[in-house]
Amino acid sequence: MINNTMRVSGLASGMDTDQIIADLMKAERIPMTKMQQDQEWLTWQRDAYRETNSKLSEFKNMFRDLKFSDAYQSKLVTTSAIGVTASATSAAKEGTHSISVSQLASKAMRVSETGISGDGEKIDPKEALSARFSDLSGKTFTFQTYNEDGPVPHEITINEDDSLNDVFKKINEASDGAVRAYYDANSDKVFMERTASGDFNPDGAEITFGDGDAGSFFTNTLKLTGEEFGGEDAVFTYNNVELTSKENSYTLDGVTYQFNQTVDNAVLNVRTDTQKTFDKITEFVEKYNELIEFTSEKTSEKRHRDFPPLTEEQKDDMTEREIELWEEKAKSGLLRSDNIIQSGMTGMRTAFYSDVQNENGAFNRLADIGITTSTNYRDNGKLVIDEDKLRGAIENNSEDVRRLFSNSADDDSRGLVNRVEDNLDNMISRITDKAGNENRTEQTYTMGRELLGIEERITDFERRLAQVENRYYKQFTAMETAIQRMNQQSAQLMNQLNGGQ
Repeated sequence: MINNTMRVSGLASGMDTDQIIADLMKAERIPMTKMQQDQEWLTWQRDAYRETNSKLSEFKNMFRDLKFSDAYQSKLVTTSAIGVTASATSAAKEGTHSISVSQLASKAMRVSETGISGDGEKIDPKEALSARFSDLSGKTFTFQTYNEDGPVPHEITINEDDSLNDVFKKINEASDGAVRAYYDANSDKVFMERTASGDFNPDGAEITFGDGDAGSFFTNTLKLTGEEFGGEDAVFTYNNVELTSKENSYTLDGVTYQFNQTVDNAVLNVRTDTQKTFDKITEFVEKYNELIEFTSEKTSEKRHRDFPPLTEEQKDDMTEREIELWEEKAKSGLLRSDNIIQSGMTGMRTAFYSDVQNENGAFNRLADIGITTSTNYRDNGKLVIDEDKLRGAIENNSEDVRRLFSNSADDDSRGLVNRVEDNLDNMISRITDKAGNENRTEQTYTMGRELLGIEERITDFERRLAQVENRYYKQFTAMETAIQRMNQQSAQLMNQLNGGQ
């Protein structure tokens, strides 16, 4: 607020009016300091809620794995042979398979029979071809590749400024990436190869060139006239059945085999990966226990009301260490005894401890698979795992373990993870309605509206403080003016009395 009042210091009275008014304003500002501290506290509390929601969301992200059957039926493939490796989906059947690989799939390649530079200086692949080959500019040349449907024609046009590298780029683009070409300066030869392996043209080469002038750039200029290398399918036997593949991999019955080298009679075993399921459940329990510890600590922290948030003026009179220690006390108890968090965690505990009605299943509660509640009351309901019992349940009855954890039904057979998720979603939603998130404006959540209200009251109070300060200055200015007038009159009177003598 702009102050147009002329301010007069205590020249007449000898009083330090600026200091007096400053001291008076300190008392006037006490209510605003309290509002600023309330604003800071509310901001801290909002951020504490959001931190809690972040922890809850991290926990919820673990549900994705445990809600799907892959977590309980993942398969592991083992083999002693290095020539073949394999991976399996949950759909793969357990069993033993024999693989022999007699030929690996390869990519077709054509190489210049002789150097393309002739007897002169070696060609610079970055310089224009027209400097060395005068009969190429403006001409179009063709080549062919093959796929499952037969021959695929391609063409390129060489411009006057095109370099060898430019032409290689055109070859790749014209074939939609099916062919790449490059120049080797050491051998002075061009290599042109398919990017996909396999035999797509049983009757001949995988890369062919146009007849006569249409293919002359490839045959005469690039010297690609020799025999093609590669372009073969992988040949292997699976359980004594001979098969082929365009690539060095093949998928059968949910198992993908990767051929690394030729091999004779590699034996591969497919079995359920119980360790993976065990690890996922263990990780889930550990994350739940971390959440228990975090929320218990937050809701039981002592609040130190004698340590309100510091104002900037107060911080100016303190060291960094003093500020740090003070705020450690001031931020304690932000979520003490919070009803949303405590009721939400109670709901999750209830969901974990309740029975799941699986009529045809072997397990109805966590304790059936070796997961129980800690007997130490200080653990606040953390879960404890009997690893041997859990492993046994997974190895002997993984499907019933899955039904215990995951079942989207809305009756008493609803899975434990689904029940916990229901409580978790409600808890996250309630916290978001109260404390918002980074995507919400302050008007859309409870604490945001409270913060806006405090900000408005602070602005109004600052306006009133400016008015009060101006009033003080007017009063002191009036006093100084009156004293000065009195001093002037006194001086005049003394002059008159002295003159009369």
